Amino acid sequence: MYQKIAVPVDLFHVEHTGRALDVAADLARHYSASLHLIGITAETPTAVARNPQEFARKLEEFGRKQADARGVAVSTGAHASTDPAVDIDKVLLSAVAESGADLVVMQSHVPGIGDYLWGSHGGHLASHAEISVFVVR
Repeated sequence: MYQKIAVPVDLFHVEHTGRALDVAADLARHYSASLHLIGITAETPTAVARNPQEFARKLEEFGRKQADARGVAVSTGAHASTDPAVDIDKVLLSAVAESGADLVVMQSHVPGIGDYLWGSHGGHLASHAEISVFVVR
């Protein structure tokens, strides 16, 4: 049913992506699919990497570790943005489309008051993506 599962990851908060990675890897094993980890970074230095090239290398390294730990094929796609805080929904939607994935498994967060004013990234992706989006809390 699924061949390639996209999983957005935030390298600054990898400790919060475990549940989505667990679900995505389980689905990948079940359907003999691969995972495609999507990371978005700024074009300027961040706490994770000094530049987009270093970010891409760190994302690839994280992907290799996930492949070894979870027993599934993993590819990565690093995407840079001038201002990820503003552009993340647009860049994520484009990255998912570019990946060729047929499912997105994405970590959610516990909703807060801000979610009533500004929608979540998962909600935006689920509303606008042309493929299914599974949001894991």
